[in-house]
Amino acid sequence: MLALQNLTMRFGARILFENVTTTFQPGRRYGLTGPNGSGKSTLMKVFTGEVEASAGTIQRPGNMGVLAQDQFAFDRFRVVDTVIMGNKVLWEALHERDRIYSKPEITDADGMRLGVLEGIVADEDGYTAESDAAILLDGLGVPEQLHERSMGEVQGGQKVRVLLAQALFGSPGALLLDEPTNHLDLESIHWLEGFLARFKGTVIVISHDRQFLNAVCNRIADIDYQTITQYTGGYDDMVTQKLEVRTRKEAENDQREKKIGQLEGFIQRFSAGTRSSQVNSRRKEVDRLALEDLASTNIQRPHIRFDPANPGGRHPLAVEKVCKGYDGEDGRMEVVRDFTARIARGEKIALVGRNGAGKSTLLKALLAGAPGVTEADRGLDSGDVAWGHGADVGYFAQDFRDSIPGGYSLMDWLRQFDPEATQETIRNVLGQMLFQGDEGLKQTEVLSGGEACRLMFCKLMLQKPNFLVLDEPTNHLDLEAVVALNTALRDYPGTVLLVSHDEVLLRDVATRIWSVGSDRIVDFQGSYPEFLANGA
Repeated sequence: MLALQNLTMRFGARILFENVTTTFQPGRRYGLTGPNGSGKSTLMKVFTGEVEASAGTIQRPGNMGVLAQDQFAFDRFRVVDTVIMGNKVLWEALHERDRIYSKPEITDADGMRLGVLEGIVADEDGYTAESDAAILLDGLGVPEQLHERSMGEVQGGQKVRVLLAQALFGSPGALLLDEPTNHLDLESIHWLEGFLARFKGTVIVISHDRQFLNAVCNRIADIDYQTITQYTGGYDDMVTQKLEVRTRKEAENDQREKKIGQLEGFIQRFSAGTRSSQVNSRRKEVDRLALEDLASTNIQRPHIRFDPANPGGRHPLAVEKVCKGYDGEDGRMEVVRDFTARIARGEKIALVGRNGAGKSTLLKALLAGAPGVTEADRGLDSGDVAWGHGADVGYFAQDFRDSIPGGYSLMDWLRQFDPEATQETIRNVLGQMLFQGDEGLKQTEVLSGGEACRLMFCKLMLQKPNFLVLDEPTNHLDLEAVVALNTALRDYPGTVLLVSHDEVLLRDVATRIWSVGSDRIVDFQGSYPEFLANGA
């Protein structure tokens, strides 16, 4: 069981939460929600002991699985060993046992120690550890040929899966998962949902994926109003309950305020007369009806709106027999083969498929010669890409940090995308994405991942493109920003190419699906729910 008693967390004068007492029970799966900066990741670090709370106590289970955030910490270890490290007791016993066996001579003391270590290995299921680790890796889509490689040879998306397998290994009593679906494809997300649904311990997960929170969580622990409030159900249930509670409290305060006004009117009229007992009674009633102090919410909702400067032509993009590959260890790997398609203005096309299938590669091939796009690593091996008359492209790359050079203030960097924009216009756009006051003078090189992501949306709003190409745009957004992006894309009159693993976004936005597989691309003329209904 994981329990907090009178827990307080402050950073200087800023209070994240204060005097919180709550319990996270075994068998329950909790979504930890709240806007960026509310303290979700900080609370996770308090759970693990990485960060010490300002006040209060915490009770922890003996074994906790934690999704590691440093993707490079295990680069010198085999993938399968990295997973086994999720059981620290077992890994240390295996490591010490191997060290003793590697000695030229084994002493009697070594022999006795080996007996103890073999007992630990047996108790921790160490004799099946590699096969157990392989099952987890297979379930998360890490192919068998990678299991014996070093983590340093594994690409970023696959590293996240390995670290997730590490957190799940060894049957921990509690699982702490901070954004576990980042860089996972839909098939792996569905596998994880099923795994967590069967998990017997406590699960605490931070995610910006509403579908995932609704599918996995039966409780939500929401950080807001400088406290942590638990709600029954998934994310959507929490939003409903939270609104109902706030609305009820505000209505009760309104009624109390009216009643207090009536009582104070009576007191004012008769305080100098002979009805002193009635006046005193009314004063006591006023004290009893004191208004409940409603704390201000920490939630900040960005406002995203894409307004094309011009509509462009009826057919903004046509591609013919496009091929694109990359150089691998075994020579040139062709990922996109002879792809042909024609896109009409206003279509919103979602690219779906497993990680590594070639979704981002296809986008980069189609961006060859795209008007308005300056990012590198674009182009194709063969075929034709024809952008239509008046097409103007806004691009959000998966590795968008490379799109933002250092040495600029936010204001100065944005100005290049609309030289005629006034300072007030740029400040308004920054304000829409929650950059307030002097934050527009902040330097681009010091931005966090979430801030850089929001700045990219400022750029797109200033560019006013009529064709958006978005590669995993939700990875660094909080739930409020994801909802805002969903609304913006749904209302956008232009054309969209979108790679995302957010099923709500796919369901609400996509009008056409390109299913990218290892051998071909299926062009499905219909929405995402229709695509699924057709057996995809």
